[in-house]
Amino acid sequence: MRRFRNRTLAGEQLGELVAQRLDRDPDTIVLGLPRGGVPVADGVARALGVPLDVFVVRKLGLPGHEEFAMGAIASGGATVLNTDVIDRIGLSDATVEGVIQREGAELARREEAYRGDRPALDLTGKTVILVDDGIATGSSMQAAVLATRSLGPKRVIVATPTAPPDSVATLSELADDVIAVRTPEPFLAVGYWYDDFAQTTDGEVIDILSSSADG
Repeated sequence: MRRFRNRTLAGEQLGELVAQRLDRDPDTIVLGLPRGGVPVADGVARALGVPLDVFVVRKLGLPGHEEFAMGAIASGGATVLNTDVIDRIGLSDATVEGVIQREGAELARREEAYRGDRPALDLTGKTVILVDDGIATGSSMQAAVLATRSLGPKRVIVATPTAPPDSVATLSELADDVIAVRTPEPFLAVGYWYDDFAQTTDGEVIDILSSSADG
Protein backbone atom coordinates (compact mmCIF):
# COMPACT_ATOMS: atom_id res chain seq x y z
CA MET A 1 0.00 0.00 0.00
CA ARG A 2 1.46 3.37 -1.06
CA ARG A 3 2.31 6.07 1.43
CA PHE A 4 1.23 9.70 1.26
CA ARG A 5 3.97 12.07 0.14
CA ASN A 6 3.03 14.72 2.72
CA ARG A 7 0.07 16.16 4.61
CA THR A 8 -0.86 18.61 1.86
CA LEU A 9 -1.23 15.91 -0.78
CA ALA A 10 -2.95 13.63 1.72
CA GLY A 11 -5.47 16.41 2.29
CA GLU A 12 -6.13 16.69 -1.43
CA GLN A 13 -6.81 12.95 -1.70
CA LEU A 14 -8.99 12.99 1.39
CA GLY A 15 -10.87 16.03 0.08
CA GLU A 16 -11.71 14.22 -3.15
CA LEU A 17 -13.03 11.21 -1.23
CA VAL A 18 -15.09 13.32 1.18
CA ALA A 19 -16.60 15.27 -1.73
CA GLN A 20 -17.65 11.97 -3.32
CA ARG A 21 -19.09 10.53 -0.10
CA LEU A 22 -21.04 13.47 1.30
CA ASP A 23 -24.01 15.36 -0.07
CA ARG A 24 -23.42 19.09 -0.47
CA ASP A 25 -24.48 21.02 2.62
CA PRO A 26 -23.92 24.80 2.76
CA ASP A 27 -23.90 24.64 6.57
CA THR A 28 -20.69 22.59 6.64
CA ILE A 29 -17.48 23.51 8.43
CA VAL A 30 -14.17 21.63 8.42
CA LEU A 31 -12.24 21.58 11.69
CA GLY A 32 -8.59 20.52 11.80
CA LEU A 33 -7.09 19.05 14.96
CA PRO A 34 -3.79 20.87 15.54
CA ARG A 35 -1.24 20.73 14.64
CA GLY A 36 -0.88 18.05 11.96
CA GLY A 37 -4.57 17.86 11.12
CA VAL A 38 -4.78 21.45 9.93
CA PRO A 39 -2.87 21.12 6.61
CA VAL A 40 -4.93 18.01 5.84
CA ALA A 41 -8.16 19.77 6.78
CA ASP A 42 -7.23 22.63 4.45
CA GLY A 43 -7.39 20.26 1.49
CA VAL A 44 -10.78 18.96 2.57
CA ALA A 45 -12.21 22.46 3.05
CA ARG A 46 -10.93 23.56 -0.38
CA ALA A 47 -12.40 20.47 -2.07
CA LEU A 48 -15.81 21.18 -0.54
CA GLY A 49 -15.63 24.97 -0.81
CA VAL A 50 -16.52 25.42 2.87
CA PRO A 51 -14.92 27.26 5.81
CA LEU A 52 -11.90 25.92 7.67
CA ASP A 53 -11.23 26.38 11.37
CA VAL A 54 -9.29 24.71 14.15
CA PHE A 55 -10.62 22.54 16.95
CA VAL A 56 -8.28 22.31 19.90
CA VAL A 57 -8.70 19.26 22.13
CA ARG A 58 -6.89 18.70 25.42
CA LYS A 59 -7.06 15.34 27.12
CA LEU A 60 -7.78 15.39 30.85
CA GLY A 61 -5.32 12.86 32.22
CA LEU A 62 -5.61 11.13 35.57
CA PRO A 63 -3.23 12.76 38.08
CA GLY A 64 -0.08 10.65 38.23
CA HIS A 65 -1.20 8.61 35.23
CA GLU A 66 -1.68 11.31 32.61
CA GLU A 67 -1.69 8.82 29.74
CA PHE A 68 -5.13 7.62 30.91
CA ALA A 69 -7.95 9.99 30.03
CA MET A 70 -10.76 10.87 32.40
CA GLY A 71 -12.21 13.30 29.87
CA ALA A 72 -11.37 16.13 27.54
CA ILE A 73 -11.91 19.82 26.97
CA ALA A 74 -12.12 21.44 23.59
CA SER A 75 -12.74 24.58 21.58
CA GLY A 76 -16.04 26.30 22.22
CA GLY A 77 -16.02 25.59 25.95
CA ALA A 78 -16.89 21.90 25.58
CA THR A 79 -16.07 19.65 28.55
CA VAL A 80 -16.56 15.89 28.46
CA LEU A 81 -15.95 13.82 31.61
CA ASN A 82 -15.85 10.05 32.00
CA THR A 83 -17.71 9.88 35.29
CA ASP A 84 -17.30 6.09 35.48
CA VAL A 85 -13.52 6.47 35.58
CA ILE A 86 -13.65 9.41 37.99
CA ASP A 87 -15.96 7.59 40.40
CA ARG A 88 -14.01 4.34 40.19
CA ILE A 89 -10.73 6.08 41.04
CA GLY A 90 -12.45 8.19 43.69
CA LEU A 91 -11.21 11.59 42.51
CA SER A 92 -12.55 14.61 44.33
CA ASP A 93 -14.31 17.44 42.52
CA ALA A 94 -11.42 19.72 43.47
CA THR A 95 -8.86 17.40 41.87
CA VAL A 96 -10.86 17.14 38.65
CA GLU A 97 -11.35 20.91 38.55
CA GLY A 98 -7.62 21.42 39.04
CA VAL A 99 -6.86 19.30 35.98
CA ILE A 100 -9.51 21.13 33.97
CA GLN A 101 -8.05 24.51 34.90
CA ARG A 102 -4.50 23.46 34.06
CA GLU A 103 -5.41 22.01 30.69
CA GLY A 104 -7.78 24.89 30.08
CA ALA A 105 -4.90 27.34 30.35
CA GLU A 106 -2.97 25.48 27.65
CA LEU A 107 -6.08 25.21 25.48
CA ALA A 108 -6.63 28.96 25.80
CA ARG A 109 -3.00 29.61 24.83
CA ARG A 110 -3.36 27.51 21.69
CA GLU A 111 -6.74 28.99 20.85
CA GLU A 112 -5.31 32.51 21.06
CA ALA A 113 -2.26 31.54 19.00
CA TYR A 114 -4.22 29.77 16.26
CA ARG A 115 -7.48 31.70 16.06
CA GLY A 116 -6.38 35.19 17.04
CA ASP A 117 -9.31 37.62 17.16
CA ARG A 118 -11.70 35.48 15.15
CA PRO A 119 -15.05 34.85 16.90
CA ALA A 120 -15.67 31.72 18.95
CA LEU A 121 -16.87 28.63 17.12
CA ASP A 122 -20.62 28.31 16.60
CA LEU A 123 -21.41 24.76 15.53
CA THR A 124 -25.15 24.83 16.17
CA GLY A 125 -27.02 23.06 13.38
CA LYS A 126 -23.92 22.57 11.25
CA THR A 127 -22.39 19.55 9.59
CA VAL A 128 -18.95 19.34 11.19
CA ILE A 129 -16.07 17.46 9.58
CA LEU A 130 -13.30 16.72 12.07
CA VAL A 131 -9.94 16.08 10.40
CA ASP A 132 -6.63 14.74 11.66
CA ASP A 133 -3.54 13.64 9.72
CA GLY A 134 -4.02 10.09 10.93
CA ILE A 135 -5.71 8.11 13.68
CA ALA A 136 -3.98 5.46 15.75
CA THR A 137 -5.84 4.47 18.92
CA GLY A 138 -8.50 7.07 18.21
CA SER A 139 -8.64 8.45 21.76
CA SER A 140 -8.04 12.08 20.76
CA MET A 141 -10.59 11.90 17.96
CA GLN A 142 -13.13 10.22 20.24
CA ALA A 143 -12.75 13.14 22.63
CA ALA A 144 -13.11 15.57 19.74
CA VAL A 145 -16.32 13.91 18.54
CA LEU A 146 -17.87 13.91 22.01
CA ALA A 147 -16.85 17.52 22.62
CA THR A 148 -18.25 18.55 19.24
CA ARG A 149 -21.55 16.80 19.97
CA SER A 150 -21.96 18.95 23.08
CA LEU A 151 -21.93 22.11 20.91
CA GLY A 152 -25.14 21.25 19.04
CA PRO A 153 -24.10 20.30 15.47
CA LYS A 154 -26.46 18.61 13.02
CA ARG A 155 -23.91 15.93 12.04
CA VAL A 156 -20.36 15.03 13.01
CA ILE A 157 -18.12 13.42 10.39
CA VAL A 158 -14.60 12.12 11.03
CA ALA A 159 -12.19 12.27 8.10
CA THR A 160 -8.56 11.18 7.96
CA PRO A 161 -6.05 9.93 5.40
CA THR A 162 -5.24 6.78 7.36
CA ALA A 163 -6.50 4.79 10.33
CA PRO A 164 -6.58 1.15 11.46
CA PRO A 165 -9.85 -0.74 10.87
CA ASP A 166 -10.58 -1.19 14.58
CA SER A 167 -10.33 2.55 15.27
CA VAL A 168 -12.62 3.26 12.33
CA ALA A 169 -15.14 0.81 13.76
CA THR A 170 -14.98 2.39 17.23
CA LEU A 171 -15.36 5.93 15.89
CA SER A 172 -18.25 4.84 13.68
CA GLU A 173 -20.27 4.23 16.83
CA LEU A 174 -19.77 7.85 17.91
CA ALA A 175 -19.73 9.82 14.65
CA ASP A 176 -22.33 9.93 11.89
CA ASP A 177 -19.70 8.79 9.38
CA VAL A 178 -15.99 8.00 9.30
CA ILE A 179 -14.10 8.54 6.06
CA ALA A 180 -10.55 7.24 5.63
CA VAL A 181 -8.52 7.00 2.43
CA ARG A 182 -6.55 3.99 3.66
CA THR A 183 -7.19 1.53 6.47
CA PRO A 184 -4.07 -0.66 6.48
CA GLU A 185 -3.62 -3.76 8.59
CA PRO A 186 -1.21 -3.94 10.32
CA PHE A 187 -1.31 -0.21 10.93
CA LEU A 188 2.05 0.30 12.74
CA ALA A 189 1.91 4.11 13.23
CA VAL A 190 0.53 7.25 11.56
CA GLY A 191 3.99 8.48 10.56
CA TYR A 192 4.76 5.22 8.79
CA TRP A 193 2.21 6.11 6.10
CA TYR A 194 3.89 9.39 5.17
CA ASP A 195 7.13 10.00 3.27
CA ASP A 196 7.34 13.42 4.92
CA PHE A 197 5.93 13.51 8.44
CA ALA A 198 7.85 16.51 9.75
CA GLN A 199 6.14 18.22 12.68
CA THR A 200 3.70 20.94 11.70
CA THR A 201 4.64 24.19 13.45
CA ASP A 202 2.36 26.72 15.13
CA GLY A 203 3.39 29.20 12.44
CA GLU A 204 2.28 26.87 9.67
CA VAL A 205 -1.09 26.36 11.36
CA ILE A 206 -1.59 30.11 11.68
CA ASP A 207 -0.60 30.70 8.04
CA ILE A 208 -3.03 28.05 6.76
CA LEU A 209 -5.91 29.41 8.80
CA SER A 210 -5.16 32.99 7.75
CA SER A 211 -4.96 32.01 4.08
CA SER A 212 -8.27 30.15 4.33
CA ALA A 213 -9.97 33.10 6.03
CA ASP A 214 -8.73 35.39 3.27
CA GLY A 215 -10.29 33.13 0.66
